[in-house]
Amino acid sequence: MSASTYIGSCHCQKVRYQVEVDLQAGTSKCNCSFCAKVRNWSTMVKPAAFQLLSEEDGLGDYGFTKESVNRHYFCKACGVRVFTKGHVPQLGGDFVSVVISTLEGLSDAVLASLPVRWANGRDNDWLHPPVVTSHL
Repeated sequence: MSASTYIGSCHCQKVRYQVEVDLQAGTSKCNCSFCAKVRNWSTMVKPAAFQLLSEEDGLGDYGFTKESVNRHYFCKACGVRVFTKGHVPQLGGDFVSVVISTLEGLSDAVLASLPVRWANGRDNDWLHPPVVTSHL
């Protein structure tokens, strides 16, 4: 397993980024109130492995509260959520989580092969899966 470089983008291509990640090392789905609503499927990297290629003024952001450390970024033009920046001590601190569906060039076969780790964000128990995952 080794990291590869991917380009990601929103639907209209106004938000573009580059990320270096080993997708076979794992992706994640979470049951927190936000992730459950958007059916999040993502992969986390350290901030140094992520580079925004487009201008920041095309991004909107959302956090559960104004004080939220974890911020979800989306394209102001087409509305597609592309990544999250945040901090979770149990997961190694600062992170960028890119939405799998925004990565360009992944075939259906590759997507189907990606391992998924389940996170129990609803209970702030990031290291253990929730009891039920079939709806995520």
